[in-house]
Amino acid sequence: MKLMPSPTAAPELVLERFLPYRLSVLTNRISGQIARLYERRFDLTIPEWRTMAVLGRFGPMSANEVAERTRMDKVRVSRAIARLARKKRLMRRPDSDDGRRVVLSLTPEGRAVFEEIVPLALGVEARLLAPLSAAERALLERILARLEECAAANFAGSEDAASQRPPRGGAQRSSVSRRRAGIGSSRT
Repeated sequence: MKLMPSPTAAPELVLERFLPYRLSVLTNRISGQIARLYERRFDLTIPEWRTMAVLGRFGPMSANEVAERTRMDKVRVSRAIARLARKKRLMRRPDSDDGRRVVLSLTPEGRAVFEEIVPLALGVEARLLAPLSAAERALLERILARLEECAAANFAGSEDAASQRPPRGGAQRSSVSRRRAGIGSSRT
């Protein structure tokens, strides 16, 4: 006779198969590798590099925009900005359209550091992706885009992601919740 788990028993969390955990570990490994390349050579922390990377890629923006694009908290961004400004790699200026807003941009020195780090970071990415075929890379890109879209749709704003519960008793998801979760969607 096969024993069924108690309906009140908590589900088992197999951490090594839990996607958020796996993504976090992978991100930390990759960020750590890149950080070792620029910490000693350029005296940069990970938050400082992320701030420079966003400004280098997208151009001038506010600290709030940097926080939004990097998904770092505002205190961490503020500290990175202060350090980068002290090292003369970033400049702050009032927004010409809104005097209350401060616009951040890379200084020429900051731009030079950014341009020197980019090939190093791309080299780490190339080594990571080297074992994948072109088809696997394309599939990975599509999967990541779908996961980003799903996360933006389901975990945006002040919603507490941890409070979202799956349907009880194996009930079918509604078509709306399936679309939100990206299940059964024909989009790739």
